Amino acid sequence: MVGRNSDARALAVLETAEPDTAPATVPSFQVLYTEYFDFVWASARRLGVDQHAIDDVVQEIFIVIHSKLHTLEQPAALRSWIYSVVRRTVSNHHRSRRARGGVSTIGVDSEFESSEPTPLEATQKNADLELLAKLLAELDEPKREVFALVELDELTVPEVAEALEIPLNTAYSRLRAARVAFEAALARHEARDKGR
Repeated sequence: MVGRNSDARALAVLETAEPDTAPATVPSFQVLYTEYFDFVWASARRLGVDQHAIDDVVQEIFIVIHSKLHTLEQPAALRSWIYSVVRRTVSNHHRSRRARGGVSTIGVDSEFESSEPTPLEATQKNADLELLAKLLAELDEPKREVFALVELDELTVPEVAEALEIPLNTAYSRLRAARVAFEAALARHEARDKGR
């Protein structure tokens, strides 16, 4: 009799308890494509995919994502998982280009091309983006990649560490060093402008 009462009390507690939050689910490919297309495209451009090849590379990235989506173990880390697919696919693209004798133009300035409705806005935005590209180009590749993912793509540092397959402390260290180097480069640029 005592056992039944304790079972009944336990059942009552379970029924009144707050339900656990359901684990994150993987969105459909169509939703994923819509939500992450701009992120994938910008990341591929920043990783140096030429304008003439960007559409093909982005299509290839989404083919890989579609084929491997079922292997995603942590849906909460979807964005960092997608970036790791982008990074590997772009790396393969550059490697195959070099093998065919093409010249890889890995850089950051091509992503920042822009046009605005008015010429004045276009000039100012392009000048700002050109300066950003120039300052980013002064960073070494590992620091630039972490900095761009955190500051431009707004990934968290743990997401970046997972995407780049580096230790979390290394990601934080690279970000700190990149921020210091970026600020120093910006200060040098502003000092040169004041001297003119």
